[in-house]
Amino acid sequence: MLFTHLADDLFRPLASPSRVFNAALLLHLHATVFGDAAEPLRKADLIVAIGEFSADWSQAEIADDETAPADPIERRSYVYRRLIEAGWLVERRERYVPVVDFDPEARILIEELARIDRGETRSYGGAVLEVLGALESAIANPADRSEALRNAAKAARTFLAHLRGLAGGLRKVEERILREQNVGAALRLYFEEFVERHLVSDYRTLHTRFNPFRFRSGIVREAGRALRDPLTLRVLAEGNLREGRAGDLAAAERMVRTDLVEILAIFEGLDPHLDAVAAVVARLERRIAATLRYREPRDADRIERVAAALRAAGAAPDAAFADMPAPEVSLLRPPIGPPQLTNPRMPRRAIESEPLPEIETDPAIEAFVLAKDAFRRRTTVTPERIAAFLDARLKPGRSLRGSDIAIADVDAFVVFQRLREIDVLFDGALRARYRLAPGEGRLTNDWIDCPDFTIERVAEPKGRRGAPAEAETRENR
Repeated sequence: MLFTHLADDLFRPLASPSRVFNAALLLHLHATVFGDAAEPLRKADLIVAIGEFSADWSQAEIADDETAPADPIERRSYVYRRLIEAGWLVERRERYVPVVDFDPEARILIEELARIDRGETRSYGGAVLEVLGALESAIANPADRSEALRNAAKAARTFLAHLRGLAGGLRKVEERILREQNVGAALRLYFEEFVERHLVSDYRTLHTRFNPFRFRSGIVREAGRALRDPLTLRVLAEGNLREGRAGDLAAAERMVRTDLVEILAIFEGLDPHLDAVAAVVARLERRIAATLRYREPRDADRIERVAAALRAAGAAPDAAFADMPAPEVSLLRPPIGPPQLTNPRMPRRAIESEPLPEIETDPAIEAFVLAKDAFRRRTTVTPERIAAFLDARLKPGRSLRGSDIAIADVDAFVVFQRLREIDVLFDGALRARYRLAPGEGRLTNDWIDCPDFTIERVAEPKGRRGAPAEAETRENR
């Protein structure tokens, strides 16, 4: 939970009467004072930096409920103690020198606040390409790039959240414009907040020639093919299991299917979100057009006066216009053309959907997968296999030399070749049951040539006779 990691009073400076100053100071410390410094700052240097920043603020803006000191030196220490008590800064000593740094959890929060303050906009093309690139990388090399599928699902969720945020931002601006009583202020909000911030930087990206959603069908196609390919699903699941993201193969395969289904659901269900954004844009454009149309009262006699002036100008003799300069603009050809006219919106092309065919699993593929599992089981040495191998040959109270062990087949040789490592194998799990000692001479047979060795059973303590040995099953590495 968020509030189990953050200090109890962390948000107090951001909710106090001096929250504007406190927020500006925290952003300044994060971006300028600390910056990219790898080491904490000396306390004296940080207090000086706080004093320099506070010099441009009045005493009323810095003070909270109590009165802030008027002396600049005392005031910077007052601000410093406020950030320390709230938990934004942490003070400690290194070689008797007091140093200060951001609290680790508070640093994560101030980075997000700085990103919001910068007003960073999300690139639709970059977000869609990020999902497509990660998905293609995971499918092209599922054994080594299984993590790319997780990144693709995460990028898809982030993209959907930003698209929802765009619709919410447009509705918020619409409410502000409708509440504005002054027509000039309403138009200023429309052009500065709506057009410049949202319509141009975000929404217009969806209606250009290089529409980022041209990659949408590729994402749906790649995710659908991977979801229908059992070999790809299995290799991706084995990658998740090998890299520790799942406890067993079944959970890893569920994780892969969940990520692919989530990507498909997001990019197949974008149309309602785009329609919601388009509805807000169209509604607000109609309101602004109506405001401009009825902003000034209509003059019923204006057309008659203009017509009378044109008739009088046409009936006047040519000598009346001899001393007048030639008009630069003809009344018959007004300065209106394609550069001045708005282009109509291009109709949105319907996205062709590819139906998911019913694919039956090839029996040869299933047989191949089962054969791989059987081969892996035969070549994997576990503590249980070694214990069963030795218990079948090692009599109670006697030792067993390696040269006396007969190797009948490949399965026995796979276990036999690891007996010389029994004291360190599996982190010494079998050390409590068997003792390994070097033997005299060499061991030579049709399978291997190595120094001889002796294995004997370790006597179990009284009270534990017959207790099963606890050994963790691990793959042979």
